[in-house]
Amino acid sequence: MAEVARVAGVSIATVSYVVNGTRQVRAETRQRVEQAIARTGYTHNTLARALATSSTDSIGVVVSAITNPFFAEVLGGVDRAAGRSGHTLLFADSHDEPEREFQVVRGLLQRRVDGIVLAPSTDPARTLDCLAASKTPTVLVDRLVDHRFDRIGPENEESTASLVKHLTGLGHHRIGMITGPAGLGTTGERLTGYRAGLDRAGLPYDASLVAEGRSDIPGGRAATERLLAVPSPPTALVVGNNAMVIGSMRALRGADLSIPGDIALVSYEDPPGADLFTPPLTAFAQPCAALGEGAVRMLLDRLAHPYTAPRAERLAPQLMHRRSCGCPEHPTTGI
Repeated sequence: MAEVARVAGVSIATVSYVVNGTRQVRAETRQRVEQAIARTGYTHNTLARALATSSTDSIGVVVSAITNPFFAEVLGGVDRAAGRSGHTLLFADSHDEPEREFQVVRGLLQRRVDGIVLAPSTDPARTLDCLAASKTPTVLVDRLVDHRFDRIGPENEESTASLVKHLTGLGHHRIGMITGPAGLGTTGERLTGYRAGLDRAGLPYDASLVAEGRSDIPGGRAATERLLAVPSPPTALVVGNNAMVIGSMRALRGADLSIPGDIALVSYEDPPGADLFTPPLTAFAQPCAALGEGAVRMLLDRLAHPYTAPRAERLAPQLMHRRSCGCPEHPTTGI
């Protein structure tokens, strides 16, 4: 900075004002400093600034499976919002493994990130206790498992209930449900919505029509095969996420069943290219990018107002009404 000041003919303090944006500088002076920066090849020392300001201008992001298109889109939203606020991202994938999640979060805390955006694993208790003890601002995304933190996620219950309602309106009385792993908040909420939809239609809940699909393609296929093997198999399926619905379609094709002629199929989550499926898939599309951008907005609010009560936000998914439910290509009625 001293060399930049010498070349620009200004004080070191003026260079600091320009580099850090801490004080207004005349346009002519700013231009001289920026030209001197370019000539000298000066690079801002973020570590030194962090020691002086107790801020690294960095955000840690931990998701449970970057291979899931849902989290890839969420991360895109986080990246855009962080870029607008001038923050750098440090990213890690926990692979939905609690021990790895704990280790990568500890690593981010050691790097003194200003805050963390976390999509929790299936068993995040140790990690969340660590974050609470560190008092590091944290926003939970998707799985809203701990009221000590700010949280943002999609609306799950009413959306799933509306899928069941739509299927009952098309004449289905044996409606199966493929869920994610037991114990997850999203699994519980979507299962609650499924049961609410049945109840509103006056249909009993039948546990034999519910199968766990592990939230992945092989799990979705295996769960569908189990449901097809019950004595009175379902005539319609509600699948709990975008990966499992791919597995479900493979199982139905393997059983030589047509969609929706032999069995109707709908999904909570909209896989990439779902409009190109045969037939196109009826699904609720989550507001993935908006979830990521909202998580950063909540985190910045928490940094600015550290003593306010934690809050939760729910964003509504968008219905993509197509033909796998048994409706015509251009349905005139909504769900």
